[in-house]
Amino acid sequence: MSEPVTRTIAGRQVTVSNPDKVFFTRRGETKSDLIDYYEAVAEPLMAAMGGRPTLMQRFPDGASGKSFFQKRVPTGAPAWLETTTVSTPNGTTSNALVAADLAHIAWAVNLGCLGFHLWPYLAADPEHADQLRIDLDPSPGVDFDDVRTGALRVKDLLDEFGLSSYPKTTGSRGLHVFVPLEPRWDSYAVRAGAVALARELERRHPDEMTAAWWKEERGARVFVDFNQNAPHKTVFGAWSVRARVGAQVSMPLRWEDVAGVDPDLLTMDVVPRVLASDGDPWADMA
Repeated sequence: MSEPVTRTIAGRQVTVSNPDKVFFTRRGETKSDLIDYYEAVAEPLMAAMGGRPTLMQRFPDGASGKSFFQKRVPTGAPAWLETTTVSTPNGTTSNALVAADLAHIAWAVNLGCLGFHLWPYLAADPEHADQLRIDLDPSPGVDFDDVRTGALRVKDLLDEFGLSSYPKTTGSRGLHVFVPLEPRWDSYAVRAGAVALARELERRHPDEMTAAWWKEERGARVFVDFNQNAPHKTVFGAWSVRARVGAQVSMPLRWEDVAGVDPDLLTMDVVPRVLASDGDPWADMA
């Protein structure tokens, strides 16, 4: 084990234990490297996830090890750590981390957090969802080219409604499409809108896309997952690094980039260079 180091991040002192611990085995990136990555993408990262309740996915032994989800902030957290109360449909409450600034991200990384899963609202306004999120999942018999086509179908439909939309890779085999909203509707209403969107996509493209909830009914079609808009659901955060040995990133894209993107190439060593050369594809989302 390497000796702990204390880093000044976002004006706060964050102690990083065992900073040389390898989290990603393909290239040997460490815990300290992961914090460096988040510092390199800090501005767009915080624009995308700042102020949101966060479900942590912890991998104490790195991406190759076992994991668990942690909704509740553990005891012994620093006094400056911002939290908020989240609840499930049955009324169970938890004291969840808020992605308030980069120090909060680094604190979570120190705990082995290799996945930031975000609620569909800001902690300051839990009654109103400010994003509609579409998760395009590959079913058996569906490849990433099919998912790309599905994402472009989503864009075409949203364009008809005059709604701006923003794609990103999931960091794995799918794509997410985000629609920023005025904070006027709760998550149930936004989910209803997502259901309507999914059903209309299925009606227009019945051989390519499906809104069928049961896997047995989907066939070899792209599933338009509308349920990520439910108030207790979370979505993997933009710019976050997935717990894969190659350290792939859930990378925001411009629509013109969707046709040629290879998600496996968007790794934590590549993404800061892409950001520096091309800028933030989601810069105008707000």
